[in-house]
Amino acid sequence: MLLPLGYPYFSLLPAYSIVVAQPRHLHALPAIELAAARLLEGHAPESVLLETTDLATFATAVNDGRLWIALFEDVPVGFALVRMLADDLPHLEEMDVLPSHGRRGLGTALVRTVCEWASSSRYSMITLTTFRAVAFNFPFYARMGFVEIPSHELRPELVAVVSEEATRGLSPESRAVMAYPCA
Repeated sequence: MLLPLGYPYFSLLPAYSIVVAQPRHLHALPAIELAAARLLEGHAPESVLLETTDLATFATAVNDGRLWIALFEDVPVGFALVRMLADDLPHLEEMDVLPSHGRRGLGTALVRTVCEWASSSRYSMITLTTFRAVAFNFPFYARMGFVEIPSHELRPELVAVVSEEATRGLSPESRAVMAYPCA
């Protein structure tokens, strides 16, 4: 089921908001990544759970308008980062929410914001990779309208993402490549 664009995520949660990231938000993002990664214990190697995105990547995404922040009042508690795999292929590289702020619709709001951005930017789709067997991964994205892309239909850029994940210890069999159709 596709959720309608413009869905009112925070009608019951006035202390939360989703904003386009600013440089002042970046210092909080590594701690959010590390806290959220603990939810994947048993599904990802410890080395992956200890990874953080370098600040230069975040800063570039801020400059390009490809990073959104979930705020509680004015404190970052989550984010969504889009990487451009090609001029016509945005990819939701990462979406994290502090576990202490989980189960409040922030992940849904972040993903929906990214999908709205991709649609309004006239991309035909936005892609992501996720764990097949983790309840708050594959089923979550499927409920939001993402569909799995069969491996024989993957663009070379997406094959490269799966290959890079494999070099970090993420089994390709445990991963799914999904797309949200923007058109």
